[in-house]
Amino acid sequence: MTATLFRNGLVFDGHGDEAVPGLEVLVVDGRIEAVEQAPIKEANAQVIDLGGRTLLPGLIDAHVHVFAISLAASKNEVVPLTQMTARAVPRIKAMLDRGFTTVRDTGGGDVGIRDAVAQGFVPGPRLFVGGPGISQTGGHGDHRRRTDDRYDIDRNANAFMFVHRIADGVEQMRRVARDELRKGADHIKVMACGGVGSPSDPLETIQFTREEIAAAVQEARRHGKYVCAHTYTSEAVRHSVEAGVRTVEHANFIDHETAKLVASLEAFVVPTLVCYEVTAEHGVKLGLSPVVMAKLAMVNEAGIAMLDICAGAGTRMGFGTDLMGEMEYAQSYEFTIRGRTQKPADILRSATTVNAEILQQSGRLGTIRPGAHADMIVCEGNPLKDITLLSKPEENLRLIMQGGRLHRNDLGFAA
Repeated sequence: MTATLFRNGLVFDGHGDEAVPGLEVLVVDGRIEAVEQAPIKEANAQVIDLGGRTLLPGLIDAHVHVFAISLAASKNEVVPLTQMTARAVPRIKAMLDRGFTTVRDTGGGDVGIRDAVAQGFVPGPRLFVGGPGISQTGGHGDHRRRTDDRYDIDRNANAFMFVHRIADGVEQMRRVARDELRKGADHIKVMACGGVGSPSDPLETIQFTREEIAAAVQEARRHGKYVCAHTYTSEAVRHSVEAGVRTVEHANFIDHETAKLVASLEAFVVPTLVCYEVTAEHGVKLGLSPVVMAKLAMVNEAGIAMLDICAGAGTRMGFGTDLMGEMEYAQSYEFTIRGRTQKPADILRSATTVNAEILQQSGRLGTIRPGAHADMIVCEGNPLKDITLLSKPEENLRLIMQGGRLHRNDLGFAA
């Protein structure tokens, strides 16, 4: 038996509004065994004295791309798949170093990298993957040049092609969804509207028919899984959730009535604001075109208002970042951006219990309660008072535990 006992600190369990003083947390064999006010007695436990710091659930990022080597398409196009995988290894370790003990890949990440982490070959967060994002011809995931008439994308060609598949029509969508579920996908990703980085589709374009999206939803539900959709406009959000989509990504231009519809259907919005702000700062240097930069300015400007609209409509919001390659250093800055309008407790619930529910892992991840996986972090100060503390993980995180194993421990053990 391996046991660890945390004491003498504040505990935020992922549910409440405050970090509670005086609680002790016992971890046994990778699970949280007890959370109690009274002193916990466990003779075989290694004791960690928190020294007044805050113990929180491990963070969850519900929108990453582990195989996105660079924001620039031209750089991804020259990377073979073997190198793509090798370059993903330090990037996912860096996510764990920032306190993200779980991430959801929403385009590209496959069961191979997921299982490599789970089996201990690669240090990194728990991965929930959907395989390639599914796009219609000419949609957000169709990055072929206008001179390229090949219909079937060779996904083994390079890192850029690997993260997308094309499907047109209900039967093709059904076949592609079935194929990704056959491979072990945890969810299915569809591109339901235009995107910032894609060359041939304005942001306002609606992609896939209702019937096509519904076919993917039906197949996912048969496996006890779900569909997430790339969206920006209210029309795209409605188009998706009315077809059964469970999480809508981005949704920067959502209006109040659509946000209420999302809430009424018990779906989720996953904002990803940091990617726009950071990419707007560095995009020209990375070679992004004027068309892409113009789209970027539009979605960046709408981001904070979207948070207020969703909060006012009672829409449950997850926590995502959508950063790629060079921009991933800013993953934790999403906390600071969200803090401009949201309360710290709401942001932390988004990054813990709400995201756990999105992943269909309620009670197992994102919480400090008995029976949950012992994924936890220790932060200097109290993020419930100052959420920006989490934006500087290298300075403020003192401990990172995943499945009861210490990935980082600056506190040592009490004598």
